[in-house]
Order: sequence, then C-alpha cells, then structure tokens
Amino acid sequence: MQIMIYPPTMQGTGAFDGGRITEQKPIGFPGERSVVKRVGPLFYWAWAFAAEEGYIGSHPHQAFEIITYVLAGKAEHGDSLGTRSVVGPGGAQVMQTGSGVSHEERFIGPDMEGFQIWFEPELNEALKRKPTYRQFDHEAFPEEAGEGFIRKTVIGDRSPVELVADAKMWDLTLEPGAVYRHVIPAGHTLTALAVRGHGAWTNASAEDAVTPFRHKDFMLLGAAADTNVSLQAADGETLRIMLIEVPTTVDYPLYPKR
Repeated sequence: MQIMIYPPTMQGTGAFDGGRITEQKPIGFPGERSVVKRVGPLFYWAWAFAAEEGYIGSHPHQAFEIITYVLAGKAEHGDSLGTRSVVGPGGAQVMQTGSGVSHEERFIGPDMEGFQIWFEPELNEALKRKPTYRQFDHEAFPEEAGEGFIRKTVIGDRSPVELVADAKMWDLTLEPGAVYRHVIPAGHTLTALAVRGHGAWTNASAEDAVTPFRHKDFMLLGAAADTNVSLQAADGETLRIMLIEVPTTVDYPLYPKR
C-alpha cells in the first residue's frame, strides 16, 4: 500500500462572488493547479468557506453526481427543477444532474464551511436519465460510536444517499489519541481530508511505517490487496477527517481531465 500526503500548497484554490467564497481544492478543475487530478470516479472536491455570505449564480450541469455537504453555517439551493431549499450543519444536498439542470447556490455564515464533491458515473448513460435533487438533514445519516470515535456514514451502508457512481463517504471524529481501524478493499483508494487536527496513518502489515499528517492535508491510500490501516489522532486535540473510498479504476471511459 502507498500513502501519499498533499499539503495545501499542492492543492488547488478558487474564489467566487468577489472573494466572498474561497475554496481549497484537494481535487480541482483543469488549470486550478491541484496535483491530484482525479481518483477513479471521484472527479472534484472543493472545501468552501464564507465568512459572512456568498452567492454563485445560476449555472448548468450535466451527467455528474454532485454533493454539497455542510460543516457549518447554511447552504441555500435553487434549480431549474423548481427546487428552493436550505440545509444546515451535517446536511447534504444531492444533485444527479442527468440530462441537464441549472442551479444557484448561496453560502450563509457566519463562518460557513462545506464541501462540494463531484462523482463521475458513466457519462453517456447518465445523460439519458432525468435530473434529480434530494436533500438530507444531519439526523438522516447513520452514526456509529466506537472507542474514542464517532463515524457518520454520508454515502454507503444505511445512508439515504444513493449514487450510480461507486463511492463511500464518512465524516469521522476521533478524540485525542484515539485509534480508528479501516479495511481498504483490493483495487480501491481511500482519500482523506484533515478538517480539524493532526494525526497519523499506520499500515497493519508494516507497523513501524507511520505516516503523519497535519490539518488541511489531503491523503491518498491506495490498496492493491485488502489492506488494514489504522488512523490515530494526535494527543491533545480532536481530529475530524473526511474519508471517501472509491475504486482506483473503473470499467467505463472517464472524462478526459488534464
């Protein structure tokens, strides 16, 4: 297994509404200078911030499955399907854009923070489907409490979010010094973004190989065979980390992204 760490200097950046919305982009669009261009069907990942309020006007999408996941503040959504909605902390807005839909977004603080993440299904098939929008509040997602950690499933087992693209996603919080164990299936890559705090990864088959990371680092853990990994929060601080697991390769053509 290989563990790659990408600090913020190796990620992309962006801004909207005259800088009222700023973004750190673990996986950016072409030209946004993120070192990681995609991971299997995981096409784009932006971490957005709005100190007060920012607006992104109506713009079109097709085929991609797009999730807005709110960490703090609120996200307003409006679209050409007639939807008007608001989601708060821990909630998600899910667009399966299919044959095409336009939407607008407003991020409302103080200190709004959230992700927009794009997953890529087989595009030619996706274009044949009607666009849909669904919204889920924090309470709709299952949580598991372990020894020193809480794992919320955003995409995957028992989650209300259903995508065509093969992906799983977790919002994980660890107490200081706590350990979380995860099995990465063969042929998959676990991506991770340190939202709060620092920590370290350990491969169970090479326990002397510890890979530390810091706040805002983006990480890729690729597994050719089923691999047991351990994640430990640093002493003295809580760790909050987002995990997305996808197949490293897919059996359909992907959008040519440079």
